[in-house]
Amino acid sequence: MIVTTTDFIPNKEITEILGVARGSTVRARNFGSDFMAGLKNIVGGEVNEYTKLQARSREQALKRMTDDAQRLGADAIINIRFTTSMIMQGMSEILAYGTAVKIK
Repeated sequence: MIVTTTDFIPNKEITEILGVARGSTVRARNFGSDFMAGLKNIVGGEVNEYTKLQARSREQALKRMTDDAQRLGADAIINIRFTTSMIMQGMSEILAYGTAVKIK
């Protein structure tokens, strides 16, 4: 499956728009990560635990989006975007979405 942030695919013709493909995940921090983040807050620097959590969350949302596009019968997803929102204190959602299309 071709996945792109552009609204076209070079050398391909979009023959049908199937709708929005989406995938999301909701993740919560844990005590261990919060403790390490608190220490980093004192000395500064990257909070690796949160960076890894975000990366895993993005990959899971992306996978769920491509699974959704496959259910729609798509060959590609164009105009993909990521967004995040806080659900509650210490818990956030990452949403990946794009336009599922058929290509020739």
